[in-house]
Amino acid sequence: MTATARRTPRREAAPATDERLRDADRSQGTILAAARDEFAEFGLGGARVDRIAERAGLNKRLIYYYFADKETLFQAVLEQSYRDIRAAEQQLNLLEVEPVDAVRRLVRFTWDYYLAHPEFLTLLNSANLHKARHLAESKRARELNSPLIETLAAVLERGRRDGSFRGGVDPVQLYVSIAGMAYFYLSNSYTLSAIFGRDLLTPKARSERLSHMTDVTLGYLLHN
Repeated sequence: MTATARRTPRREAAPATDERLRDADRSQGTILAAARDEFAEFGLGGARVDRIAERAGLNKRLIYYYFADKETLFQAVLEQSYRDIRAAEQQLNLLEVEPVDAVRRLVRFTWDYYLAHPEFLTLLNSANLHKARHLAESKRARELNSPLIETLAAVLERGRRDGSFRGGVDPVQLYVSIAGMAYFYLSNSYTLSAIFGRDLLTPKARSERLSHMTDVTLGYLLHN
């Protein structure tokens, strides 16, 4: 057999291989989306692989082909959830604007993202019920979140150098505070509304909360 003849099958096989990879990516994406909705609605304990397969419109055996068990699937859903929010944050281009504007953008984005993706909050609630062991075991989850902290640290340092921000601010603590102000409010909006006798999810209340979060964050950061 000539060298040319030997190469021909490989050239013809490449498109089929690429198509199989695309099919695999689509299948896994469909499974993760269905599993996200299932875990968000029922938590890890109440979720059922049968229902995930039904939501995805796929055979249950295919789920087990890609994901060993429900625990592995839950970990993959958490990783994908962090991948999504971190990818969206990258579009903020925080290093291309003034430090004060960068912080304003991050606060607004965090608030708006949580409002638009309530499933993200319920997934975190479920993960915390299990002491975040799925995230603790995930090297990928840590890798996904590190760039955000590095970017925020760079924003804080730029602000310190130009005199707008005070020094000594821990970017991790700052981000936890920003996320926490949004997360607690939205996760507990029904109980808070009940005990304080006011609807905390009206458009006016949501706008006031965003303004408050921004003022609190910048009030802490701004160099007086």
